[in-house]
Amino acid sequence: MRLLCTWIIGFLGLLTVSGSRAEPVPAEFREALKSYQSEGTRGWAFTQSTQGAGQSLVERFDPRLTEFHRWTLVEKDGRAPTPAETKTYNEQQTRRTRGETAPNVKDQIDEPTAERVSDDGTRATWRFRLKATDKDDRSAAHMTAAFTLHRPTSTIERMELSSFESFKPVMGIHIDEARTVIEYSLPEGERPTLLRTITVRLRGRAWWFKSLDQDLSVDYTGFEPARKKRDRSGD
Repeated sequence: MRLLCTWIIGFLGLLTVSGSRAEPVPAEFREALKSYQSEGTRGWAFTQSTQGAGQSLVERFDPRLTEFHRWTLVEKDGRAPTPAETKTYNEQQTRRTRGETAPNVKDQIDEPTAERVSDDGTRATWRFRLKATDKDDRSAAHMTAAFTLHRPTSTIERMELSSFESFKPVMGIHIDEARTVIEYSLPEGERPTLLRTITVRLRGRAWWFKSLDQDLSVDYTGFEPARKKRDRSGD
């Protein structure tokens, strides 16, 4: 299931409504985008809880550990994993894409297509078309990306990718609907903005007969800074 979550983050970099009236993007919004990362602030340990397709998974991530030991399986379907499940999970680590290499959707926005969706003085939402990453990108022309800025903290609090028409990203795959919403916590004191939730709704078919329908939710809790603690053994 975490493979699907990783695919979602990667999909953000491959993923717009024609005819929108472009509006000047304010400097405060541009400034907030500079530090925005789709995967949230790096350098923090956390617990990731995923539910979807009748299954659930609880994992712990700790960036202080070596590369293929950073993820730990905590629960599977509401229970402790069996030794066999833990063994399989650990073996899969070497075949998983590292989150650090995931593209960032902010690098694909087409600023001249900016459209202000809402603005209540505290929060403002802007929607953009996305630019294709390469000649093989068949998704960008069918998606919009909307960012919600929390003005008091200069933080991107929410990002939504959604399709406005069906499309075929690759041969044999037909997507009727795609929507991903990522929400972030607001910074407080020394605690930066962090991932809070990811929700995904996908409707489509593979080769016209296999359903790709998926409703997925991911929650992030138990954050701890990954900086090393001071060794006081010699005090």
